[in-house]
Amino acid sequence: MEPSAATAMNRRATAEDVATEAGVSRWTVNRAYVPGSNISERSRQRVMAVAERLGYRPNLLARSLNTKVTGQVAVLVDDFTNPYKLPVLEKLTAALQAEDMVVMLIHIGQHYDHARAFLHADQRQVDAIVLLGTGFQDDSLQQALRAGGPAVYVLARESTHPDIPSIACDADTSMAEIVAHLAARGYQRPGYMSGARALSSGLGRQQNFTKYWQAHGVRAIPELPAGTYDYHAAEVVLRRYLQETPAADRIDVLMCENDVLAIGAYDVAQREFGLRIPEDLAIVGYDGMDFATMPMLSITSFEQPMDDMVAALVDMLKGRQPAESVLLPGKLLIGNTT
Repeated sequence: MEPSAATAMNRRATAEDVATEAGVSRWTVNRAYVPGSNISERSRQRVMAVAERLGYRPNLLARSLNTKVTGQVAVLVDDFTNPYKLPVLEKLTAALQAEDMVVMLIHIGQHYDHARAFLHADQRQVDAIVLLGTGFQDDSLQQALRAGGPAVYVLARESTHPDIPSIACDADTSMAEIVAHLAARGYQRPGYMSGARALSSGLGRQQNFTKYWQAHGVRAIPELPAGTYDYHAAEVVLRRYLQETPAADRIDVLMCENDVLAIGAYDVAQREFGLRIPEDLAIVGYDGMDFATMPMLSITSFEQPMDDMVAALVDMLKGRQPAESVLLPGKLLIGNTT
């Protein structure tokens, strides 16, 4: 058998090469790779056999020029110091790849701002942009939502933009469960440690925490602003609070906006100030990170339903579910810190 044109020229085989050797049209070659296409099984098998022999693989980027679907999803992250992001990215990328989609990960940082990230994702013709972070600005979002641009979603936070759907844990019901648990344990002087201030995505945790404590007659809840979701930032802000506040006037339970802050608070309270956890100060986290809830720390936390959240996002991306904001229930994990 004479070598094929592609083999003789030592180049990548094309759809035209497969069509010539299989004795079919190029249209038939293209349709052979489309599930459910209207070609005979015999023709499909012949195309696949020739393609395998020639080492042909369809050019998905070229196909996207006709289908307008690239199978690429840009995920924008701006706080890689948060260890919770890694398992979220693991679940998200696995779910997308199971649906023949791939992730383009874009790091929002000091040298790459939001506007450039949105523009870069759009120029790459991604099918959608997923915001997995905190400080996304309104003007950047308006640019991303321009006519003809990719759909934008917020994952693991609540969208404050009417045209951007979000998939998040229900902050209202989660804080209702947390406050009910703390009140039942007899705590009466709550405090709240906040993280990064979001601009166009929110958590709603602090607002709901305050609301449910007010229902128990607690009006003033001190805020300890860490400013970022960083272990050391939590140490700094709690250290300052404990140094400046007399023991008799201190809070008796600290709600931390995520588990990273809770771990930092736990460490500085116990190691530097000798406080007993939870007798002198109870601590609650949020996210349900494995490290925070392992027996060594056993921090009370609220587990986000990340599997369900990722599944809902993928269903929206694939058109199996309306692109509308959804809030999903999580699970209170009671540890040794309350």
